[in-house]
Amino acid sequence: MKMVDVRDAVWFKSSHSNGNGNCLEVAVLGDIVATRDSKQHSGPVVTTTREGWRAFLAGVVNGEVGRL
Repeated sequence: MKMVDVRDAVWFKSSHSNGNGNCLEVAVLGDIVATRDSKQHSGPVVTTTREGWRAFLAGVVNGEVGRL
């Protein structure tokens, strides 16, 4: 597993975020996409490739990824 330095990452939320506190923040770091809980800036970060991120988003749009 490759370690990714996220200290200088520029995090953003979706423009569809409604401010209810259940937001995911995303940072693009070259070929890596990092995600974290917007309420826990020092919490865990999950990373994937750009291809993995696109597949995740397609699954959400197609209803293949449900709510937990």
